[in-house]
Amino acid sequence: MRTLVVRLDSAGDVLLAGPAVRAVAAGSAHTTMLCGPLGEQAARLLPGVDDLLVYDAPWVGFEPPPVRRDEVLALVAAVAARRFDRALILASAHQSPLPVALLLRMAGVPWIGADSEHYPGALLDLRHRRFPRRHEARAGLDLAEAAGFGLPPGDSGGLRVRELPDTTALTGPDPYLVVHPGAAVPARAWSPGRAQAAAAALSRAGHRVVVTGGPAEKELTAQVAGDHALDLGGRTGLPKLAAVLAGASAVVTGNTGPAHLAAAVGTPVCCLFAPVVPAERWAPYRVAHVLLGRADAPCAGTRARACPVPGHPCLDSVTDEEVVAAVTELTQRQEVEEATA
Repeated sequence: MRTLVVRLDSAGDVLLAGPAVRAVAAGSAHTTMLCGPLGEQAARLLPGVDDLLVYDAPWVGFEPPPVRRDEVLALVAAVAARRFDRALILASAHQSPLPVALLLRMAGVPWIGADSEHYPGALLDLRHRRFPRRHEARAGLDLAEAAGFGLPPGDSGGLRVRELPDTTALTGPDPYLVVHPGAAVPARAWSPGRAQAAAAALSRAGHRVVVTGGPAEKELTAQVAGDHALDLGGRTGLPKLAAVLAGASAVVTGNTGPAHLAAAVGTPVCCLFAPVVPAERWAPYRVAHVLLGRADAPCAGTRARACPVPGHPCLDSVTDEEVVAAVTELTQRQEVEEATA
């Protein structure tokens, strides 16, 4: 059986699709993932993915591209050429799977399954309904199981990535923790000054701090690192970032892709979690973590990209003492688990 798994949005979303992808791969001779450009690096890290298709969908993302007939027809042709037997479409609860389902039907995919709250007509063979308040990773696995796929024996269903490179030359050999101050959605990250103060407090508490960020975040990581931390801003693609996170004693980050990447490599996460989206669906999955932030802030449930409340109180009100205490709790818990393993 040749199976296509679709997850078209960000790197973090693709990482959360990992358990469903492994279940599909366990029951398929060949598994292809269709992802967006923001999720491509993450898809390449997922165990079980044999091949990739990349499409920048006009109905996904914060700055979607215009609809282009030639690109749509090119995707239909690429899917048709691979002669898939089945397709599963993974999408967040606020997204519709039906636009891509239509394109897969045009490509001749004979069986398609997805979660859908909207009437699918002839577009879906399996119209699955999500369980309420389900975590995004578990919801994807629910869909795979409803389609007849299951995790292989010994797979506990957590997030995973493939083998990673050695990044000791970047981080140095001594123990460290990571502060990742940026996020694609500004409302889900500290303000730069607040992140800088927290990194300095962690350094004063005796931690060697490594600050990470993408190429567009070099100014931010330089400010946060100051003279008290190692600045790796712009020096790590996703595989190297995963390796840096894997070597850390803990990761301090917002509700963004690196939180899920840290979960995938088994590193405890101190997550600055803005309540614009529900933690029960988007918190770090099956890894030791502490959520910091004001869950009752006025922005709760708004899905806001930019903080709608002056002063960004849900995250910037988190104190240095709370951050240091959370990191201490996580690292001590990890040490106990390692000692008793």
